[in-house]
Amino acid sequence: MAKQKKGSIISGIFWMFLISILLFWLPGFGPLIAGIVGGKKAGGISNAIIAVFLPAIVLGVLPLFFTSALTGAPIIGFVAGAGSFILVISNVGPLLIGAIIGGILD
Repeated sequence: MAKQKKGSIISGIFWMFLISILLFWLPGFGPLIAGIVGGKKAGGISNAIIAVFLPAIVLGVLPLFFTSALTGAPIIGFVAGAGSFILVISNVGPLLIGAIIGGILD
């Protein structure tokens, strides 16, 4: 019999986000643990990778647009948004490694 697939990308995103927020005080290890749990909840390696990059792209690009709209000055908005983009991208490395490990464990 075929094994029924469990987990989804949405649940992987939710758990990665929640555990990343709760373990923010553990730089490096917090996102790694969040990635392992989220990758396991996502249900496989490909779903886990999508669960890592989808929020990273959204959370990295949206501040670029919103800060430009809020300040009214595109240059200031771009600089502020670029800073938040760098912070989000620096979190993706350990989260991705953890997600791949969690996807393998599933």
